[in-house]
Amino acid sequence: MSSLKTENRTHSCGELRISHVGETVTLCGWVQMSRDMNHFAFVDLRDRYGITQIIFPKDEADSEVLERYKKATSLGREFVIKISGKVVERTNKNKNRPTGDIEIVAEKLEILNSSATPPFKIEDQTDGQEEVRMKHRYLDIRRNPIKDALLLRNKVTRYVREYLGDLDFCEIETPVLIKSTPEGARDFVVPSRMNPGQFYALPQSPQTFKQLLMVGGMDRYFQIVKCFRDEELRADRQPEFTQIDCEMSFVSQNDVLTLFEGMIRHIFKSILGHEFPAFQRMEYSEAMDRFGIDKPDLRYDMELVELTDVSKGKNFKMFDDAEYVVAMCCKGIGSWSSKKVKDLEKKATGQEVGASALVWLKINPDGTYECSAKKFFTDEDYVKWVEKANQKPGGCGPGDLLLIIAGKKLKTQECMGKFRHLMGTELGLRNEGFRALWVVNFPMLEWDEDDERFYAKHHPFTSPWTDDIETMVSLDKKDPKLGDVRANAYDMVINGVEVGGGSVRIFDRALQEKVFDVLGFTKEEAQAQFGFLMGAFEYGAPPHAGLAFGLDRLCTIIGGKTTIRDFIAFPKNNMGRDTMINSPAAITPAQLAELSIDTTVDEEGKAKGKANGGYPSA
Repeated sequence: MSSLKTENRTHSCGELRISHVGETVTLCGWVQMSRDMNHFAFVDLRDRYGITQIIFPKDEADSEVLERYKKATSLGREFVIKISGKVVERTNKNKNRPTGDIEIVAEKLEILNSSATPPFKIEDQTDGQEEVRMKHRYLDIRRNPIKDALLLRNKVTRYVREYLGDLDFCEIETPVLIKSTPEGARDFVVPSRMNPGQFYALPQSPQTFKQLLMVGGMDRYFQIVKCFRDEELRADRQPEFTQIDCEMSFVSQNDVLTLFEGMIRHIFKSILGHEFPAFQRMEYSEAMDRFGIDKPDLRYDMELVELTDVSKGKNFKMFDDAEYVVAMCCKGIGSWSSKKVKDLEKKATGQEVGASALVWLKINPDGTYECSAKKFFTDEDYVKWVEKANQKPGGCGPGDLLLIIAGKKLKTQECMGKFRHLMGTELGLRNEGFRALWVVNFPMLEWDEDDERFYAKHHPFTSPWTDDIETMVSLDKKDPKLGDVRANAYDMVINGVEVGGGSVRIFDRALQEKVFDVLGFTKEEAQAQFGFLMGAFEYGAPPHAGLAFGLDRLCTIIGGKTTIRDFIAFPKNNMGRDTMINSPAAITPAQLAELSIDTTVDEEGKAKGKANGGYPSA
């Protein structure tokens, strides 16, 4: 007996096979297609599980059969129907469909619901633009690409729970209405009616709560949890997203990396049959020197080539004034036309990469050179550049193109790292396979020239690397040497995408107070924002560490897609709007008054009070 059997159906539309021939069955679903063939009508009936062909005979039919045939010819796309009939073997089998060996000769037809004509085709290759599909998302979910993406997401979460549950992790929910903090991304805030003038924030992560659960002795925690950040959106970012959030007590960095590497290997093997080799562990500094990015895609070479020592002293201002000159060899595109190479210059200096300028060197098949800065350099210089490039995997030779940028070291590395990703995509080097690694021991702090202070690279609860704790504690909060302090932090990267990250946490009150001091918190501010956590550390906090995976991004990689929206049932658009339910939306004046708040703009977003800049009078 089918597990999908209900009082309305005996089988699903994807279930019947040649072994069911002769059985009388009942199916329910949506009309994918209906066609009148004169001698008979047929309907493709669809549900989540598949499609089954239904036949409605006409020739030599009695009045009841003929009436059923006429009813079938009136069915429109997406009508919801219920049919009963006998399973027969098809004469013209459809090898592209699991149910393609059989069809059902209908004996009963009931229209459960009619449907308006859908605004786009409910097919794998649809004619619907994204805006229309987002507005009618419930229809888009009927299409296989979206349906399959949501089913894959369900598989991933099931394997996560299975794997962590077997290792004694406890799934615990944490609050959604919490306190706003000034660090990190912008919070979504919620006014409190019962506490006028005060606001909750929606959590950007359950960070402090999972640490408190470790103080509470829960030892191993996880949660598949919604998080919220009010930031600019893109293909891999949504205002609300889901994390696989985890924390453990009495562990080292190695313990965390080993356990969660195992989880990812388990998921990929179970869903895709892919077996990862052991994940490489790469220092942040090595990642930046070799790839210019802290999330390198290891599926292709194109490593960074430093040319600083062989490019200066030629009166070429771009190189002579630079702290760092770096190149990247793109294999096999030295024959590109001048127009295509010019387009690369635009990409390098565009918003996505951000370089100030691009110099290129073509190595022709005959061994001669062409360079965009030929007024300043000779073949002797080019030979030195190519020799440097040949020290890297993949090398550089005839038919290749060397791309060069220059400037301050970190910014130039970052620009070339973005350019490497962009060129890898353009050259088709990022389309197949999976490569994973851990990037470890990031800088703990970043100096902000405008604010003249350090900011946390990750978050203020990350512990310094063991060897750097003494340095962290001993230096003044504005000492430049603090920039050399490494964090006991780690990111998992798959195919050039950061899918998860975390750190060993601070569990000592004195060290936490020092970090707050370096980050510019006064003792009073630290107490006001995080006093609950500092207080908890007074009661025997264990050493603990954790990480969080981006579930949406992880699913995107496993599913081979480019946007996380496909894996979210009801996503927002690039303006953070849900066009299906028209959210966000204005609330009534009565609701605003009840919350003791007002807005400076009207429902159309225009300023209310122009005389005072749109703000309410004092």
